[in-house]
Amino acid sequence: MTSTSSNGEHHSSHIYTNYDRRRRYYMPTSSMSTSFKGCCCCLFLLVTFLALLGLALALILVLVVKPKKPQFQLKQTVISYLLITRPTNPLPSTSAAYLSMNISMVFSAQNPNKVGIKYQPTRLYVMYRGVPLGTGSIPGFEQPAHTTRLVETHLAVSRVNVLQADAVKLIKDAVVDDRIKLRILGDVGAKIRVLSLTSPKVEVSVDCDLVISPRKQAVISTQCGVAGVNV
Repeated sequence: MTSTSSNGEHHSSHIYTNYDRRRRYYMPTSSMSTSFKGCCCCLFLLVTFLALLGLALALILVLVVKPKKPQFQLKQTVISYLLITRPTNPLPSTSAAYLSMNISMVFSAQNPNKVGIKYQPTRLYVMYRGVPLGTGSIPGFEQPAHTTRLVETHLAVSRVNVLQADAVKLIKDAVVDDRIKLRILGDVGAKIRVLSLTSPKVEVSVDCDLVISPRKQAVISTQCGVAGVNV
């Protein structure tokens, strides 16, 4: 009887020992899972808090500063070079014309706000009847509150090949009418700065029509406007 009881106790002790081992084996995994969920929850709360803080600061910026869109207008345009040529040996079935041109443009940037504005680098495009001819760039700059600054840019068109119907119209505009109508397009990006905070980017779309006289090598008329303001 004693032997039997001893074997039963030994067997029971062996079962409990294996159970404790399995329990110790699985405990770290459950603990790691709980810790990981806790970290994710803390990270989510931190991101939410930062997003709400940024939204609150933006609302304070809008309510206190009351930002206004910057004014960006064309003030002066000068043609330094304009040349239209035909190919020496054009194909019978095609029409073509080569256009070369240099334009200097002066824009007036006006900041009507109580705080400074930071302008981003801008690229302008020269178009003729929807055909892109060349580009010009305006470097980024910062402008203090309630100031006006003149910004100059140069647009270069180097022997652009205008084909088919557009070439025929270009030759007619230059030779017969002495009027070439060009379009200048570009988005001027700006941000309002208050201390170390900046507002979301505001884009002012510049849309200018230029009428050029090839004989006079001069700009006959200009008409500029703001096509839209995008945030």
